[in-house]
Amino acid sequence: MNIILFEKKELTDSRLILRDHRASHIVKVLKSNVGDILRVGEVDGDMGRGVVVTIKKKYPFIVELSVSLTPDDTPFASIDLLLALPRPIMLKRILSQVTALGVGHIYLINASRVEKSFWDAGIVNHMEYRPHLLQGLEQAVDTHLPGISIHRRFKAFVEDVLPEILCQYGSFVVAHPDSTNTLSRCLAGRRGRVLYGIGPEGGWGNFEIEKFKETGMTCFSTGPRILKVDTAVVAIHGRIEQLLEGRVEQLAECPL
Repeated sequence: MNIILFEKKELTDSRLILRDHRASHIVKVLKSNVGDILRVGEVDGDMGRGVVVTIKKKYPFIVELSVSLTPDDTPFASIDLLLALPRPIMLKRILSQVTALGVGHIYLINASRVEKSFWDAGIVNHMEYRPHLLQGLEQAVDTHLPGISIHRRFKAFVEDVLPEILCQYGSFVVAHPDSTNTLSRCLAGRRGRVLYGIGPEGGWGNFEIEKFKETGMTCFSTGPRILKVDTAVVAIHGRIEQLLEGRVEQLAECPL
């Protein structure tokens, strides 16, 4: 936990009183004392510092902080994720990992090779998946939760929703092992935000790939190795970040 996050309703007259796992972390891990300064942030708000005013170091732990925040000018994430719903235990890891990496929106969608039982898992409910997003923010020192959209019908999503949201992106790319295209070739010369898609463990079906292509999507391959979904999400996200950084450096060297 690299930042102490709190909800707006928890703050009263610049005072924050913690009695949960955050207080435990401050006492047992950070080993803080009165007067120590901690990094704090309001969920979906600003970041700043919290000065320890009082601290109870015996269970149940209680920590009172005096909080001051400064305007947050963190740029909006330039990458979004379209993800065929994976198995619940894997989804928990992915949500925290991509939130830590930096993602603006996550679209969880259905696919022919997604197990129907996955949709009955508790993790697809807001109160269940939100803590995993917060874990990612705590790791990365960020306050802005990614948006989550859940779409249980593939055809309805790709025909009705996807065409409406693609105007937000300069590139829409989908990982597909049969493609001969590379990610760098797909993004070459493109501008704007990137939406990247990752399929289920068994891959996208032919119908799904064809429907994506109708929207202007470009397929790419990650190479000959078959990766698990959570590994592919992180590896591809990192690769896109690298390519976007290279694009910015090129523009800086050759201003228009």
